[in-house]
Amino acid sequence: MGAVVGLLFGLGAFLVLRSMSPPVQRPRRGPSWRERMAEGLAQAGVEAVTPAALLLSCAGVGAVVALLMYLVSQSPVVSCAFGLLGGWAPVSVVKFRRRQRRAELRELWPEVVDNLASAVRAGLALPEALAQLGSRGPAELRPAFTAFGEDYRATGRFYDCLDRLKASLADPVGDRIVESLRMAREVGGSDLGRLLRTLSAFLREDARTRAELETRQGWTVNAARLAVAAPWIVLAMLSLRPQAVAAYDTATGLVVLAIGGATCLVAYRVMLRIGRLPDEERVLR
Repeated sequence: MGAVVGLLFGLGAFLVLRSMSPPVQRPRRGPSWRERMAEGLAQAGVEAVTPAALLLSCAGVGAVVALLMYLVSQSPVVSCAFGLLGGWAPVSVVKFRRRQRRAELRELWPEVVDNLASAVRAGLALPEALAQLGSRGPAELRPAFTAFGEDYRATGRFYDCLDRLKASLADPVGDRIVESLRMAREVGGSDLGRLLRTLSAFLREDARTRAELETRQGWTVNAARLAVAAPWIVLAMLSLRPQAVAAYDTATGLVVLAIGGATCLVAYRVMLRIGRLPDEERVLR
């Protein structure tokens, strides 16, 4: 009997201590590769392309480049090396388009915020202020806000429409604007116009500073890209001479190409890491 009482007492003490300890928070699961790829496609403005279609295009382009190089050089090793380079081309195009579009949107967001501030100051409701950007906002962003207006007229669910608008914009600044409007709709207040004007001034200053830094950085990045591409341009020229390419069909030639490719990849990634400007992350997704 005494053992049972002691066991119950110990169990009760354990439960009391367990209730007083802070809850264990599970680490937040990051987005999967498919979600990251879909977000990158949305930021590049090619939402119609799915991640699976992008992977298929990479495989197709790589196979075509490898076949063409094999017809030119008659070397399986060289053709496979250029096939791998060609397979990365669609991803590079998407990344280039993503950087280009984000630079364009960086110049357009202050205008969007100014239009919203003017609409709020004129007394328009928040859904109407967002929907009117489909006709008065920047041309690059009109389709997203037009879709928001159609979605809101069809459903009348403002918060759900905001979530879909944020997903279609896929931009950190767009996330901040959407969450500011959501908070203004939930709690009300008269500070939304002042908040939007302050955000507009901050975005203009940030875009001007980043443009200056990217201009100064551009020649260094382009020189590094040329240095990485130069060996492969020389190899492509050598592939026109079968006697020069025969050395790469051996085991030693395969090792040389593998080491050269790995060195170029690591050097290029290190260069990008050193010279990369900090990108604003989507913390309000």
